[in-house]
Amino acid sequence: MLTGRESLSRLIGKRRRFLPNLQSILSSPIRSSLNLLSDENGRLTETESSKGKVEISSSDLVTCPVCGSKVRGEDYTINSHLDRCLSRRTKRKLTQRTLLELNFGCSQSKLQISSDESEQLLSSDLSKNCSDYEENVTRCFSKIDPREEKSHDQRRQLPHTESVKQIDVAGSAENPISDGRANTMVDFSALSTDNEESRNHIDVTVDSISGMAIDTYIVGRKFSDEKEVNLGANISLLRDPDNIKDSNAIKVLSASSACCKVLGYLPLELAQYLSPLIEKYCLSFEGYVISVPKRSLDAVQIQIVCQNSIFNGKKGYDEFEALHLWQKALQVVEFAKNRPPNTTKYQQNFCLLLKEVLTSSPHLFTKDKKKFIESFTSLSEDSQRLFVRLYTRKGPWFRLSTIMYPEICNPQQAVKELSATGYLYLFEDTTKLHDDEMKDLLSLLTVSELRDILCTLRKKCNQGSRKQNLIASLLSCYKGGSCPVLQRLILERTEICIRTSPEAESLFWRAERLFFLNGEQDLSAFLLVDLGIVKYPTYNCIILEQIFSNESDLLAYEEAIEVAQVIDQSLDENNFELVLRCIMIADSRISCCPEKLIDSTSPDLMAIFRSCFSASWVYSKVILLGISFLECERRYKDAIHLLRRLLDCFTCDTRRGYWTVRLSVDLEHIGCPNESLSVAEAGLLDPWVRAGSRMALQRRVLRLAKPPRRWKTPSFSVTLKRKIIEVHIQGRPLNCEAGRKSRFYGEDGEQCGVEQLALQYYAREGGWQGVHTESGIWMTIFGLLMWDVLLSDVPNVFRTRFQTAPLDMETDHFYLARKSLIEPQLQKIHDGLAEEILITSWELHMGTACRGVNWDQHSLSDLRAAVSCIRGPCLASLCRHLAQDYGSWSSGMPDLLLWRFHGDYKGEAKLVEVKGPRDQLSEQQRAWLLLLMDCGFNAEVCKVSTTGTSP
Repeated sequence: MLTGRESLSRLIGKRRRFLPNLQSILSSPIRSSLNLLSDENGRLTETESSKGKVEISSSDLVTCPVCGSKVRGEDYTINSHLDRCLSRRTKRKLTQRTLLELNFGCSQSKLQISSDESEQLLSSDLSKNCSDYEENVTRCFSKIDPREEKSHDQRRQLPHTESVKQIDVAGSAENPISDGRANTMVDFSALSTDNEESRNHIDVTVDSISGMAIDTYIVGRKFSDEKEVNLGANISLLRDPDNIKDSNAIKVLSASSACCKVLGYLPLELAQYLSPLIEKYCLSFEGYVISVPKRSLDAVQIQIVCQNSIFNGKKGYDEFEALHLWQKALQVVEFAKNRPPNTTKYQQNFCLLLKEVLTSSPHLFTKDKKKFIESFTSLSEDSQRLFVRLYTRKGPWFRLSTIMYPEICNPQQAVKELSATGYLYLFEDTTKLHDDEMKDLLSLLTVSELRDILCTLRKKCNQGSRKQNLIASLLSCYKGGSCPVLQRLILERTEICIRTSPEAESLFWRAERLFFLNGEQDLSAFLLVDLGIVKYPTYNCIILEQIFSNESDLLAYEEAIEVAQVIDQSLDENNFELVLRCIMIADSRISCCPEKLIDSTSPDLMAIFRSCFSASWVYSKVILLGISFLECERRYKDAIHLLRRLLDCFTCDTRRGYWTVRLSVDLEHIGCPNESLSVAEAGLLDPWVRAGSRMALQRRVLRLAKPPRRWKTPSFSVTLKRKIIEVHIQGRPLNCEAGRKSRFYGEDGEQCGVEQLALQYYAREGGWQGVHTESGIWMTIFGLLMWDVLLSDVPNVFRTRFQTAPLDMETDHFYLARKSLIEPQLQKIHDGLAEEILITSWELHMGTACRGVNWDQHSLSDLRAAVSCIRGPCLASLCRHLAQDYGSWSSGMPDLLLWRFHGDYKGEAKLVEVKGPRDQLSEQQRAWLLLLMDCGFNAEVCKVSTTGTSP
């Protein structure tokens, strides 16, 4: 795989079905100093991908005052184009008036929001006064347990300003009930608005509680004893403290029946507040059914009334606590009025995602876009469910006749509503379609239907042809214009076809991206939590600054991700011309990004980890992939140009080490050893060149810096010449093929790899126990020992409820922002308390997702044995390196971690890097071994050779 391909694929995530800027990417002129697609005259050649593309509407273009060419009217494109033109030092003189009077007006420019308007929207959506602001946004991500309310109130008393948002995620890691009531659970506190909050602050006294009515629902009907419920039937409530799913569960009983059959349960959100009132203050409730649903398992609307006073002869009650619980119960009831529990879980999750994005980032959407997103909640239940179903499926086209979901009663009516409101696009006539759309429609047909069309058109039809071959045959007829009736023939068989509209697709993709802040997570993250498969840690989101300050930055970031997807798809399709075009686009955009340079003498470390959400950072990953592609094509001069571009534009980046190594190597490839040596020497002076990259440059300097180029031996030569202990063992090989992982017969006669063979050797020779883990066990130990540090209250590093680590974990900002917490923890580890910390962290957080921690692969007994056998100073030194530079040191650790005990309490540990017959140590592995030796570890290399081969 090309270097950087996997990283870029993770950044892209699930590929989008619709790319709004694809036409521009394929057809717009590129003004880059790097011309990868030039002919002998130096002009850009026309690629197959750009032929036949529809031109951009002239109304969306503006004239550049410098060169006179037409460019798209987005602010980002205009600024980038002007920067390129001005950098060429054109002879035409421009005055400030010339630039200010230039008419940049177009549809895109109308989408911008003024700062005043943004502030008004933010204040109206979140809070109208400073005192309520923090509390309201805190509830955005939190369902606060009554027992935790006191500690939350204390935190809210901290001073704050309007620009500060503190979002408490404590409790968000709690897994909801996975029975029938889980399908009705809504994060009420997360969805509540200020208006609802104000309505819920009703003046309630102890005396007024008795006789007060509450409208709610019976949920979990599939667990009921009686499936039929009659209108007006009397009911009563009964606590169910032994419920294994929820200790606050409250049963709803049929009071009309002599045996008091269970009709279901109260909603989880309401039960958590009523259960302590029933238990501690002996309140009792009775009521009746006020509405019966059409389906027997749907939620049943009821009204319950408190039958007795909160005193009830109880002495020593806490009036404040009781009123607080009752107030919370009323808030839940008020909020549920417009959100019935019959809503499906995925529908609730989607609405929650949209609500939180509009609340936290209103400045990133124009009024029209916000209105479009908000209109989703006004759609019918069936329409909402159908859209979410189609949005999450692969598609893009679907046959209406095949759409059948049990929770959607009338899909045809839902399609009509979605089509009328602009959420769906229908194919039901013979309008002209693009080739890609035609291919997608043909894929909806079965093989027999495709053959039937070919026979109708009197085309050759091989009975053994695969579906893709049949589609290709029909598509060639359509492209050639010899088959104008093809669309009608398809429509006759598929009938109406539907797909999500481009506008809806783009807006909801943006909302999803803003909610998760990555491409690897989607709506399935909610499902994993609901099913209890994943449990996210507890942390506070303290947001002082926005990731994207305005919509222009977000649009540039989205367009960069589109370019990344295009190059990724082009590599799959072997469309190398389009690959080169994407590289040139990335080069041209990155050279004129206004945020490209950061002062390396006093870098803004917070800006560095936030830069991962900038367009320039995405383009840098595209260029890195392009460099690897060009090196494979032996186009070293072009690769050198791109490497210099990256090093010039990103002065504070831990990737500079790899870029410098590749630049030095490629310069040597083109016969420039002196320049290669100078680049390597300059790289060693760069503070951002670290770990294995630094060692690689040091070894290159030693190899190239021989007389007469250099006469003085570098001081680091002593370090590089340090001997690493080597152990040689022999094994009986199963295969000796080059390019394949070596396999051997183990001592028990079973097949095994070199690592298992080494484990057997150390167990036999020295009584060592251990695991083959590479970096895995060390990342687990680090995560458990530093759990509280990782999840500490640092501003801007936690922004969503689905994070397993702070955003700055792989940057220098991580250590500097938490130094006061890290150093005391390292001192405890140094003093021998690591095992105690490990056990406590394991017991408190078992199963909770955290970066680097693998609960399944490593048992507590193995972790305890490893930690107890490693001396405290060694372990503290290792953890310090990971805390200071997790990105550089989180990979490349030795394959084996071994330990053995001497008596009951003392032991020793050893780290072993295992190499097969044809393997060599990488620079990162060599750097780790030397670092471990400096930290006091017993480290060595075990080389496995075949039987009869001399070491």
